[in-house]
Amino acid sequence: MKLTLRVWRQKNADAPGAMSTYQVDGISQDMSFLEMLDTLNEELILTGDDPVAFDHDCREGICGACSLVINGDAHGPERTTTCQLHMRSFQDGDTIDIEPWRASAFPVVKDLVVDRSAFDRIIQAGGYISAPTGTAPDAHATPVPKPDADFAFEHAECIGCGACVAACPNGSAMLFTSAKINHLNVLPQGAPERETRVLDMVDQMDIEGFGGCTLTGECATACPKGIPLPSISAMNKEWLRATRKVHR
Repeated sequence: MKLTLRVWRQKNADAPGAMSTYQVDGISQDMSFLEMLDTLNEELILTGDDPVAFDHDCREGICGACSLVINGDAHGPERTTTCQLHMRSFQDGDTIDIEPWRASAFPVVKDLVVDRSAFDRIIQAGGYISAPTGTAPDAHATPVPKPDADFAFEHAECIGCGACVAACPNGSAMLFTSAKINHLNVLPQGAPERETRVLDMVDQMDIEGFGGCTLTGECATACPKGIPLPSISAMNKEWLRATRKVHR
């Protein structure tokens, strides 16, 4: 395959950025999208140019490190992570636009790399789960109803990639925050900090400068792990419950 790549290049957070055009040839349909970028970078290095900076780690679709907007879609045309997107999703001769996540809370570090530490601070605001000291309890020591267990596991699948923020026209982090809150608050282990967790995490989300949620649904559509849109409604109920309890 021969492709035309239009890639966002930006030296640092303070420098102006622009799209640069590159031609790549000999791309196999079996390559992942990141392997295609590796091929581009090898060519750039051989010609003495600065390679394109982009995030990646496990390349197995489980870490959430890869973060690219491809032809206007977070992670590209398939509902998966960028590392699991393969070049068979494109046609020979295609022009592909590659950009970083676009959100004020995700400032560009270099090229396609953005600073997603705002997500870390939201998680940190939730604190820890209280646990008694001593040996680990048996798995069956605290009975959990299956619907609650299923709900928790569904939300625990969130890998924090940020596609929900990049896809949202408001740059909202509600889907991410709701997933992190819901998978803890529904379990008995998370009950002691249930109220403070949701209040503190939502407050931190607002401090980070993420936009408000208007339930357009783009976040859930882009999520590679399928976190459902009703997750946000469940978090809102938790927030209202906590607010009423605190203000009593």
